[in-house]
Amino acid sequence: MAGVVVLGCGGSGDRATARTPDATPTATATNTAPSAVAAKPGLRLKKIGDFSSPVYVTAPRGDHHRIFVVEQGGTIRIVKDGKKLAQPFLNIGSRVSTGGERGLLSMAFAPDYRTSGRFYVYYTAKNGDIRIVEFRRKSANRANPGSGRRLLSVTHPASNHNGGLLLFGPDGRLYAGLGDGGGGGDQHGTRGNGQNLQTLLGKIIRFGHPRAKHPKAEIYAYGLRNPWRYTFAPSGNMIIADVGQETVEEVDVINKKGSNLGWRVWEGRRRYSPGESAANAIFPVIQRFHSDGNCSITGGVVVRDPVLSALKGRYVFGDFCTGVVESARISGVKALDVRRTGLKVDALSSFGVDGRKHAYATSLSGPVYRLAPR
Repeated sequence: MAGVVVLGCGGSGDRATARTPDATPTATATNTAPSAVAAKPGLRLKKIGDFSSPVYVTAPRGDHHRIFVVEQGGTIRIVKDGKKLAQPFLNIGSRVSTGGERGLLSMAFAPDYRTSGRFYVYYTAKNGDIRIVEFRRKSANRANPGSGRRLLSVTHPASNHNGGLLLFGPDGRLYAGLGDGGGGGDQHGTRGNGQNLQTLLGKIIRFGHPRAKHPKAEIYAYGLRNPWRYTFAPSGNMIIADVGQETVEEVDVINKKGSNLGWRVWEGRRRYSPGESAANAIFPVIQRFHSDGNCSITGGVVVRDPVLSALKGRYVFGDFCTGVVESARISGVKALDVRRTGLKVDALSSFGVDGRKHAYATSLSGPVYRLAPR
């Protein structure tokens, strides 16, 4: 694909748990966390407002007064000093195909947003394409909807597995997570999209310089089914919550070089496509099973809020169906001390962080909560 660079992904030296054709998938292997242990006390959910199908929360770097809530239907709303503003920051609902897994799915502020006024949105277009578009600020609390500049448009064959997150990494580059094209079982082409390096579907990509006239996208990680949400550990490693197919939900940790996560050859640690191979694919560090009531893993942020001593430095994640919020300590490429937080969010759709390092959880049913001490 023109303009696409494939990074040096995987390699048997990346992780002790690299998948091999002879590997025997199990739910209790060394670096795969089993069922979480009991919760630590002292946490609560502080409701900050009700919204229309909220799917993400973020804020510009250093902004201590506002949070921005992304609504699936195509609107971004501002909560300023605890009060939801009547006027939306941006409304592009007329451009967005919404419902199910489609919609306006996330936004990301440029690291220099304070001076440049640039931010980016990820949405499903009316024709089903995945779009990444740059916009500019019009005033302090209003965007300029006419300033859109398209960075990327990718044809997406089905309505599900849209991926959805935009995130600036510690390297200052813009990352995006795209699903495998939808349907079931990565059905597209002879070997699916996850292992096909000629498509951006089923990949984590990053842009070298998003402000360039013609930004180039690199494939950072591949072999993904639906990377709905991911984040970065303090080490710079990426933590990905990849939504499963029929049986397994998984969390993976990859190093700074990127990796092959193995889909559709592997679903979690279980072989999904017999007779197919995924070179140097890696195992997940956490698995959650549909047989336990899980259906769609929701990642996940590393908590840096100094007042949340019970969670500080830990990765929080959950599941859309169970609503149970868990946390883990991510050390290198391992997940340790996985435990329940005691928190539960119905229809848990996402996590996010604001400019003061506060962590949030969103419910597709409407509420947005801050994770707060009791």
